Amino acid sequence: MIEGTGVDALRVELSPTFQLIMSISLVVMMFTVALGLKLKDFMDLRKEPWAVGGGVLAQVLGLPLLTLGLIFWLQPAPSVALGMIVVASCPGGNVSNALTLFARGDTAYSVSLTSISAVSAAVVTPISILFWANQYGPTSVLVDTLDVDPSIFLVQTAGLLALPLLAGMLLAHWKPEFASVLRRMLIPVAFTILVGLILVGAFSNRDVLFSTEHSLIPLVMTHNALAFVLGGLAGFAMQLAGAKTRALTFEVGIQNAGLGLLLLLSQFGGVGGAVAVTALWGVWHITAGFILVGLFRGYDHLKNKRSAGT
Repeated sequence: MIEGTGVDALRVELSPTFQLIMSISLVVMMFTVALGLKLKDFMDLRKEPWAVGGGVLAQVLGLPLLTLGLIFWLQPAPSVALGMIVVASCPGGNVSNALTLFARGDTAYSVSLTSISAVSAAVVTPISILFWANQYGPTSVLVDTLDVDPSIFLVQTAGLLALPLLAGMLLAHWKPEFASVLRRMLIPVAFTILVGLILVGAFSNRDVLFSTEHSLIPLVMTHNALAFVLGGLAGFAMQLAGAKTRALTFEVGIQNAGLGLLLLLSQFGGVGGAVAVTALWGVWHITAGFILVGLFRGYDHLKNKRSAGT
């Protein structure tokens, strides 16, 4: 149920049972991600530390910094800013690997970045959310009013993320065949959780999403577009090959919005403005990603035609 009138007063009220379901959903999602992680996914860190390290920094540090700059420029409502910060603090989504493949990018590089991002999320994501939220005064005040105890939040979130990640990686290492079968069974469950969360978040905040007063759709589109641009510019600055630059573009522009929604619903009292932003991001970043795939493939087609003409 939603209560309150202003965007910052909106809440997605959760019963204790539903809060438990949210926590279980978070565990299932992270466990499923971990089942797909393989040691070879991290080999690029040894072979190309500059490319991998720079890519991770673009996402872990660059995207939150860009987000904070956008927040100071636009001065959105505190809860909306919180949603932007949560999205920017989440690890990359696995969708980025598929989009990189479709766009003829470096899929192995994309998988390496996603894997490192997923593993580090247990520590980086909760710390990042609290740190960046405190850099914008109105959002810092909002977090205080939500009675979010930083130490409890860090311990609970790290536990909810780290334990299933560790369990999934150990199972994938010691029982790879069983882990593969289990992953195939759990992927539809995790996907259903993700889609369900986005639909619930969008429906619960439909008035905010389509309100001309709050203008969340243009805000999310701008935020996401800048994230894609940041990834591309980071690849260009590091002088990465074109295929790697494409991979990094998708890695920074595609975030695990489902994880963000779970954290907002289970740890931040379902504050409506933040839930609305994160749910909308979950829909839009995939749409924008496919548009970008089309642009990359169109560019390749024109380039090939010109090459054939000469």
